[in-house]
Amino acid sequence: MSAWLRGLPPVIDAQTRLLVLGSFPGVASLREQRYYAHPQNHFWKILATLWGQPLTDMPYAERIDQLQARGLGVWDVYAACQREGSLDSAIRHAQINDLPGLRARCPRLEAIAHNGGESFRHARHTRALGLPVYRLPSTSPANASWSFERKLAAWRDVFARHGLLEGVA
Repeated sequence: MSAWLRGLPPVIDAQTRLLVLGSFPGVASLREQRYYAHPQNHFWKILATLWGQPLTDMPYAERIDQLQARGLGVWDVYAACQREGSLDSAIRHAQINDLPGLRARCPRLEAIAHNGGESFRHARHTRALGLPVYRLPSTSPANASWSFERKLAAWRDVFARHGLLEGVA
């Protein structure tokens, strides 16, 4: 039986307007205690492209500052689980984060965007918040069936709907 793993704390504040929910951090992210730390994950590259910022070259703390300055939050649906490796299909005995408490923690929250199918399996919990809920293509390197350009277009659409592209060339 695999050991219990604990996820990362949320990157949210009172200014968060759009929250991206992943499933659970991969091995690299848990080891480094940073969201989307695997070098092949497209998360930071997508945001860098959308915002015209060299996020992938910035220290992690500066990346987080860029997210929060634009009203973007990041978290996962699972607080803890058992899993060998990084694949969502290996997640066992998952415990869900306090998603109902998001409205109190993020009073300006406008929408939830699930990063991939495993996260979206819990859309019933996020829809209960009475906000728009989106299913975005996973930024994981395991999602090889979607090209970077196709992922970028889907992410751009959701970000544009919620004003997260304003002031970006």
